[in-house]
Amino acid sequence: MRCYIPRLCCQIWSPRAPRATQHSLESAVGKISLTALASLEHGLPIGPDTTFNTGSVAKQITAHLVLLAARDNLLHLNQNAADMLLRLKISDVTIADLVTHQSGIRDAESLLSLTGFRDLDHYTADDLRTLAYRQHQRAVPEGHFLYSNTNYLLLAGILETVHRTTLADLARHHLFDPLGMNDTHFKADPRHVIPKAAAAYQATPHGWQHTETPVTLPGPGTLWTTVGDLARWLTHLHQEWQHEHRLPGQDTLNYQPSDHQPYLYGPGLYADARPGRTAVFHYGHEQGFSAATHLDTTGLRVVCLSNNTDIAADHVTAAILRRLRESPARDPLDVLRQAAKLRRKPTAAVRTEQAQIDHNPHMELGTFTCDQAPGSLRLTRSAGALNLWRRGTRDQLTQAGPTAYTGNGYTLTLTVSPDQIDRFTLDLDRAPGLTYIRK
Repeated sequence: MRCYIPRLCCQIWSPRAPRATQHSLESAVGKISLTALASLEHGLPIGPDTTFNTGSVAKQITAHLVLLAARDNLLHLNQNAADMLLRLKISDVTIADLVTHQSGIRDAESLLSLTGFRDLDHYTADDLRTLAYRQHQRAVPEGHFLYSNTNYLLLAGILETVHRTTLADLARHHLFDPLGMNDTHFKADPRHVIPKAAAAYQATPHGWQHTETPVTLPGPGTLWTTVGDLARWLTHLHQEWQHEHRLPGQDTLNYQPSDHQPYLYGPGLYADARPGRTAVFHYGHEQGFSAATHLDTTGLRVVCLSNNTDIAADHVTAAILRRLRESPARDPLDVLRQAAKLRRKPTAAVRTEQAQIDHNPHMELGTFTCDQAPGSLRLTRSAGALNLWRRGTRDQLTQAGPTAYTGNGYTLTLTVSPDQIDRFTLDLDRAPGLTYIRK
């Protein structure tokens, strides 16, 4: 009996491998793909034209389009973004700051998580930009790195302003069609149908389940594409890299320190500048899909796309690169076969307090709002524990210090004792420094 599962589609192009090895590798990749499914319901195998959601890998495309617009003098990288986004209140943020995540603008997705997502919620790109327009100062000091998807939503808005067309049409005209990326599409609306799209799954004790939900965060992170099309993109990027003799785009925009030391962040996105390891890359995760692209100065290209939550594309790619560094003469086909067997390490079960019945009485401590974030939050106390409520969902907080408490992905810091709460500060990884005040 053969068991079909969602898996991944992964390819390696190595300039160091003989031509015959490259052909056998591509053929073998096809065989690996045929043992995995793009759709469990219909038994459709993953093929060379199967499209995957690539998440943040799409930032490479947006950043490149910004550089093209700068070359055509449609914008200047050192000009203030507020010149084109008139509702943006942080007036000293430049377009270059947005590209390199130096703007200090908080991540809209993180802010929306405070409201409590529901399955049928949908937000437009303008809804998300509005959250950026509510911010009146940087969340981190000038020059500091703060990864924020909002930066690229704003860049998409700037591109649409200067070109007077949508990001999807702009990318199609300037990149996808010229490069032959015929199976690549931006999905700006959750109702849009993407041809030959894979579905994403996760394994549960009761069988496979879908991971996609109707919740969609539109914009430059909603790119659906294939392994082959991403290879065409990396080939184009490498050609420009060779022409400049520096990191991609470094002649017009400097790479800045990122949150992944010792890596940098710039128009080629994450970059490793260490001698012998010079490369640009990016990873993406979105609703059960994961993606990774890697390009080094020799022309080595690795593209990995997964529709199985147990197989993370970035982990597979990292394993491939590590094994190639350890044994440069090793057959890439063997490397790929070994990496394709990787699974996520099992993690301890996480308690979901909102799914449990709480018979303890709750003492209301107040409802709080923040002018930088949507909605309101409630605090209660029950059985000696502090609880934070967001749209009916309860997080039981863990005390981490005299006035600090940790929750699901954030830290809450009180300014006074727990019995007299008039305000508190909430710090999320991508949205720090939110001050909430009692209504």
